[in-house]
Amino acid sequence: MTHAALPASLPTSVASPTAVSVLTALLEARTGQQIAAYRSWRLDTALKPLLRDQKLDTLDQLVTQLLKGSDRLIGDRIVDALVNQETSFFRDAHIFETIVEAIAAAEGTGQRARIWCAGCSTGQEPLSLAMLFAERQETTGAAMPEIIATDVSDAAIVRARTGRFSQFEIQRGLPVRRMVRWFDTTGSDWVAKPELAKAIAFRRMNLVSDQPPPGRFDIVLCRNVLLYLSSETKLHVFPKIAAAMRPGGLLVMGAGETVIGQTRVFEPSKRFRGCYETQGPPGRS
Repeated sequence: MTHAALPASLPTSVASPTAVSVLTALLEARTGQQIAAYRSWRLDTALKPLLRDQKLDTLDQLVTQLLKGSDRLIGDRIVDALVNQETSFFRDAHIFETIVEAIAAAEGTGQRARIWCAGCSTGQEPLSLAMLFAERQETTGAAMPEIIATDVSDAAIVRARTGRFSQFEIQRGLPVRRMVRWFDTTGSDWVAKPELAKAIAFRRMNLVSDQPPPGRFDIVLCRNVLLYLSSETKLHVFPKIAAAMRPGGLLVMGAGETVIGQTRVFEPSKRFRGCYETQGPPGRS
């Protein structure tokens, strides 16, 4: 009897329940993110490059190395590998039209508009915003908003600051016109032009345990980040985000996310469909 070959995406090794427990507990302790039991196959897929780099064969061996404590950075590398870094330029393009409209409304207050990208991954989202508002400035003279981008992953922030992307990454959501206008080629890679990169302040931040960037924001983009947090952790994070927003500020979440049934701090926006606004004084859960 013959058997069909396993798809390449399935794990080729099996971790013990103890190893799975240690790795998922590490991720939750460091980031607040959870991996459901039925998705534990992600551990093998995400950590396979790290196993190769450490010349290890199994996740159990990796956990043994972690528990020995001989490599102080191994925990950071495990967490960086497990954090979901799926992103692309102008992801859900219609959202960016809403953001421009909301920023235009915020500019009527006379203050410089501020945007916080929470969970910016390798930088495509804030760079998309920077391109959008730089082009708007060229055509209308409107001021550039301040853009602050944060992520729990040190490795992601390091990459985001370089503004360097492969041919595959640059083509995901970015038309050729913008590729040529805002990026230079370096070998087979594309690097954001200095005037674009300097429009963004990248910072490493744990949304669960760290304080938000100082000041208040007109828009907070937190897309597909809270999706991986427990309900209890969300009750802690939502008020923290609300407290970092200006009155009338807008929270933008992922297409599959909602505040309904999660918190009373935010409510669906009546002005901007699919977005959320603070309800009552910040800090009430």
